[in-house]
Amino acid sequence: MQPNNLAKEVRKLLPGGDCTGRGGCGFATCDKCAAAIADGGPANLCPACTDEDIAAIVALTGGELVPAKAETAFIKCSGCAAGKSRLKVYSSCEEAVKSGFAQGECQYGCVGAGSCVAACTFGALSIVDGNVQVDKEKCNGCGACANACVQNLIHMVPEDASNFVPCSNKDDEETSYKICGYSCVGCGDCAEACPEEAISIVDNCAQIDYDKCVGCVACTVSCRKKIIVDTFHDLTKLKSTTAFVRCRGGWYNHQVYANAGATTCREAVKLDIDGHCNYGCAGFGDCAQACRFDALELVNGTAKVDPDKCVGCTACVHVCPQELPIIVPYKGAKLVPCASKDDPEVRKQLCWVGCIGCGDCVANCPDELIHLEDGRAVITPDRCEDCNICSYVCPNGVITAREMPEFTYVQVRAMAAQKGGAAK
Repeated sequence: MQPNNLAKEVRKLLPGGDCTGRGGCGFATCDKCAAAIADGGPANLCPACTDEDIAAIVALTGGELVPAKAETAFIKCSGCAAGKSRLKVYSSCEEAVKSGFAQGECQYGCVGAGSCVAACTFGALSIVDGNVQVDKEKCNGCGACANACVQNLIHMVPEDASNFVPCSNKDDEETSYKICGYSCVGCGDCAEACPEEAISIVDNCAQIDYDKCVGCVACTVSCRKKIIVDTFHDLTKLKSTTAFVRCRGGWYNHQVYANAGATTCREAVKLDIDGHCNYGCAGFGDCAQACRFDALELVNGTAKVDPDKCVGCTACVHVCPQELPIIVPYKGAKLVPCASKDDPEVRKQLCWVGCIGCGDCVANCPDELIHLEDGRAVITPDRCEDCNICSYVCPNGVITAREMPEFTYVQVRAMAAQKGGAAK
């Protein structure tokens, strides 16, 4: 068969949508890609070809049978901190980025103008609620979207990959926490936990080497902010810690702050108001708004944590101006929901459900896990044996008994997957 005719026949076997030179083959058109294959190039030169396509091409060209590049697009950004709501009016992402980022916006994130969507000729990308989404059923891994993204956010990953880091942020940990609740903070916990050494921290952001990754979920479990996407396991069950709010009587505080005109917790704590606890929950829900897992709600003006939904990501810890949420063991049993630093006698007058600092729990704990701090009881939860003695002797009924969920089989395996761990 003549070279030109062979190229035409090869072109018929390539995917129907021409990526107009933005794909991964390196050629400006599918016609030129087909010509290169006909001229002796690899049969899988077009990354969008399936194994069936490649087999048909080899039957024509007589070339070597090689496996398809089974890849799909993944967008390394899941937040809105790059000014999507402001920049989406631009006709292209390039124009949006050139316009500049405002103070407090992430300069590394998705701007939402949709250049990647326009580049995809297979209809695999769309914008839903301001976020670019990939339809894995339609994506054939051609790579056109990746080459069209001026922020370098779209990466081609193996089709069977199950763990992803949806972030490309390069800021330091402190800045990352302030800018975006979905950002990687570069703490390195995932890299340390990975038994395959498949994760590294590059420019303050975790990167997964899919040639090494086995999908063991160790990174998902150990991720400090729980932003690592796991498409195979239930993240709410893969956790070792959960949040706990050290206040249960904030409804009175909330009413005082609301009457004074406050609308957020940060506004509330700046007010100088006498006659109420200055250390309790302000009840405006800054923490609930920061939680991506809907694990916090306001009950009678006080933030409450649903431990079944909470994954211990620490977002609430960082936004609470009173520092009331703390991270405790998922299996922890007894905790003291009080953070007051007032004199115990003053505390008795301001709150009827706070710790009165009597010390009975301290004196009776058989494991010496309780101490007084600023006149209130503090329990070391990771060693608590849940013997109930502290709850029994507490005259004010303050100490909270938490349900002890059973670890699931997959969680035990996930814990064991971390370096030094062992399933029991």
